[in-house]
Amino acid sequence: MARPKPATFDKQKTVAENRRARFDYYIEDKFEAGIALQGTEVKSLRAGEASIAESYAEVRDGQVWLVNANIPEFSHGNRFNHEPRRPRKLLLHAREIEKLFGAVERKGMTLVPLSVYFNATGRAKVELALAKGKQAQDKRQTIKDRDWKRDKARLLRENR
Repeated sequence: MARPKPATFDKQKTVAENRRARFDYYIEDKFEAGIALQGTEVKSLRAGEASIAESYAEVRDGQVWLVNANIPEFSHGNRFNHEPRRPRKLLLHAREIEKLFGAVERKGMTLVPLSVYFNATGRAKVELALAKGKQAQDKRQTIKDRDWKRDKARLLRENR
């Protein structure tokens, strides 16, 4: 019998976060995926250098790829350095890949990376979300809700 997955992911050190994704998309489901990296990429991530702001994931040939994620070159990597924006393979179970592929194909959803982090065992992971894009009016409503929460918290602090 398979070991049950934890409800939340074990994030020890967050390297990069895509904060804009929660504003631009409705997050439906989250997955934890490993990343196939080269040595200098791991060293660059451990130094805390990465950007996933304009990246996305796609299912191609039965595999999931992280596209347009920027992991800058390692400063001491010399000729063994990696290409900063190369597509990186994400490591998921076959059943998870099938689920993602079906959702992207049939429902018109998008795979968005939310964060890159190291877990407790020291492995680099990506928190991947199955998301649906928001319309302009939905984004305006999100802004209104956020402003109201901020004003409400301020009013409660002042009344104490």
